[in-house]
Amino acid sequence: MENQFKLDATDRRILRVLQERADISHAALAEEVSASSASCWRRIKAMEAAGVLGPTVRLVDPDTVGRGLNVFCQVRMRSHDPIARKDFERFVESHDEVLECYSMSGDWDYLLRVAVGDVHDYERLLMQGILTHEAVATSSSHFALKSVKYTTALPV
Repeated sequence: MENQFKLDATDRRILRVLQERADISHAALAEEVSASSASCWRRIKAMEAAGVLGPTVRLVDPDTVGRGLNVFCQVRMRSHDPIARKDFERFVESHDEVLECYSMSGDWDYLLRVAVGDVHDYERLLMQGILTHEAVATSSSHFALKSVKYTTALPV
């Protein structure tokens, strides 16, 4: 197991708040977690240095930018050759509509989450990209009807 950053109760409170409101001021954060502003700043810097905290981002509503259709695409490779897998992973990285890609255990080799505007956009990616990739044997697509739960916040 990798070295895990040791989080105390104050660190955990800071993380919970930052996952909900990353733009909170240090003063407001300090008040909310019952610590000094300087202590919060030091803790945040230590967690950034340790890789606990990544970049600060703003979440975009997919419907308002024409990316409201979520498709989960399972991909099976022709072979497990490391070069073919790397080539497929580069292909995935180069397509902005692929938001997530996981190498999987089980019957399927990869699971992709794709955000597109409509079925035609997905069909174009699938037929002209994924299924024509030389490393891909087959795929199975699942269209999300609605989002029941979506969060980026990890329980800490």
